[in-house]
Amino acid sequence: MDNLPTGSDFGQLRAFVAICETLSFSRAAALLGVSPSALSQTMRGLEGRVGVRLLNRTTRSVSLTEAGRSLFQRVAPAVAELGAAMGQARGYGDRPSGTVRVHAFHSAAERLILPMLAGFHRDYPQVVVDLVLDDAVTDMVAGGYDLALRIGEVIERDMVAAPLGPELRQIAVAAPAYLEAHGQPEHPRDLVRHRCIRWRWPGQAAPYSWEFFEAGAWFEVTVDGPLIVNSKAAGVRAALDGIGIAFAAAHQVEEPLRDGRLVALLEPWCAPFPGYHLCYPRQRQMAPAVRAFIDRLRSRPWGQGSVQQVQGR
Repeated sequence: MDNLPTGSDFGQLRAFVAICETLSFSRAAALLGVSPSALSQTMRGLEGRVGVRLLNRTTRSVSLTEAGRSLFQRVAPAVAELGAAMGQARGYGDRPSGTVRVHAFHSAAERLILPMLAGFHRDYPQVVVDLVLDDAVTDMVAGGYDLALRIGEVIERDMVAAPLGPELRQIAVAAPAYLEAHGQPEHPRDLVRHRCIRWRWPGQAAPYSWEFFEAGAWFEVTVDGPLIVNSKAAGVRAALDGIGIAFAAAHQVEEPLRDGRLVALLEPWCAPFPGYHLCYPRQRQMAPAVRAFIDRLRSRPWGQGSVQQVQGR
């Protein structure tokens, strides 16, 4: 416990780091807003505290002793982290303001973001939410986004990810009229003989191959049919019109399944998979507006999952 820094020690260490980074008492004093003589006195106090010379100083230059170099390498990151922590703490006392840039899959935004926006803007009127709805898997750092909402299977490497809501499940559906005319598939591989409504993931050349689960493993079925769309909602509409079999998230077809306009197919092979996640880069200091948006999303009933670091996919 004797080696723990006191309040005055932090000021001395901050001054020491400034001198080491500039190799100049005058420049370091200007950065810290003190006089060179006061800075010299602070350094004498630090050297007296540790009992060893840390700097070699002449009228024309400043250099580090071996002890000074060792101390600088260890304390510089700690001083920077303490400064960032203090800045973040002060930010909580300010009214969050500025812009929060969010990239979200269409279905994630419709279920999770749009319902909470009115309340969020009422509580944080100075925050602008720049919301981009796009089903492409975008590099959020390169795109300048603060946050992203996407399914767990396509989270970028080294992101912080918090699950929002339960797992998802895709199911095959068709209108009764289609099934009356073409019959019903008994196994996912029977789909190759059916008219399927295909979906192309944005940025991909080929349409998505439908994924099913059997005997503890996932497998794909490459389907064919008269229509390719880049909107899941458009695919569901086409299925309602009897054009073919669609593959959609279960929550997207709850109502037409309930009232009989669509029929669920192949359910034993339609297993759940990781649902929506809120993702953001790991960072030392987060803007109050971004933190407020994250906290609001995670305070909703769907946002109680544990935060994790994603190492890759």
